[in-house]
Amino acid sequence: MTPGEFEFLKNFLKTRSGLVLSNDKQYLVESRLLPIARSSKLETLSAVIQTLQRSGNRALETDVIEAMTTNESFFFRDKTPFDNFRDTMLPALLQSRSNFKQLKIWCAAASSGQEPYSLAMCLKEEAAKMGGWRTRILGTDLSLEVLEKAKAGLYSQFEVQRGLPIQLLLKYFEQKGDMWQIGAPMRSMIEWKKLNLLENFAHLGEFDIVFCRNVLIYFDQATKSEILARLAKSLPEDGYLVLGAAETVVGLTDAFKPVPGKRGLFQKKPAVHAATGPGASTRFAAGGVAGLRR
Repeated sequence: MTPGEFEFLKNFLKTRSGLVLSNDKQYLVESRLLPIARSSKLETLSAVIQTLQRSGNRALETDVIEAMTTNESFFFRDKTPFDNFRDTMLPALLQSRSNFKQLKIWCAAASSGQEPYSLAMCLKEEAAKMGGWRTRILGTDLSLEVLEKAKAGLYSQFEVQRGLPIQLLLKYFEQKGDMWQIGAPMRSMIEWKKLNLLENFAHLGEFDIVFCRNVLIYFDQATKSEILARLAKSLPEDGYLVLGAAETVVGLTDAFKPVPGKRGLFQKKPAVHAATGPGASTRFAAGGVAGLRR
């Protein structure tokens, strides 16, 4: 791959996915795109890039973007965000929304589904407190391939051993040969959509909680600020934003404030002007409500 070809690929990925590649990542490009070259019957990476330059090959463009997008995920990853969900976010929202009993959660980089399913299990474990509540969990990702895996809810023994407590595995999963599938009631709690965070997502509606973990680290400062500004518009005045442990809003936006003592957890700052209350009828305009069952 020539320096010019690598520069084209960097610009292509930044424009299409927001991914920023540093100059020392050429080895990563080669390891991830060589299989794409072989499966596309192109002899070299140069041939892949030349095909991209000519444009029009949407299938190849999608394959390249998905290959370069990190989709690492596992159940209850980092643990702290799920502790914060159970101990801080959920009690506060159950109290503030007790009149209309509706809760909406968006996992903005759902990958192969472990994060949304982890949240669904948390909600099921708290079902005794949530009689009559309606919940919606939306999982979105740039990659159709991982979304299909997430929708199926089918995981290997290795995948379910990464972070998933054995009691929850036995309670919510069914063994399918050498694989494990999360049960149909859990799968029905989650709606899946393909979404690029660089694009407008206002049509998704408003959410009480947005999980957007380990995504912003791949973007440049301007893109981070722009995405955070739009995420703020997707949250009500008391809504929560959950970022990865290495991510922050400092220097990027004034729309959020950190929740004291809660790593990676931020709450939207109240606006100066009066805003529509969280119980407005538009809250569930995006549809796809799934109820908790005892």
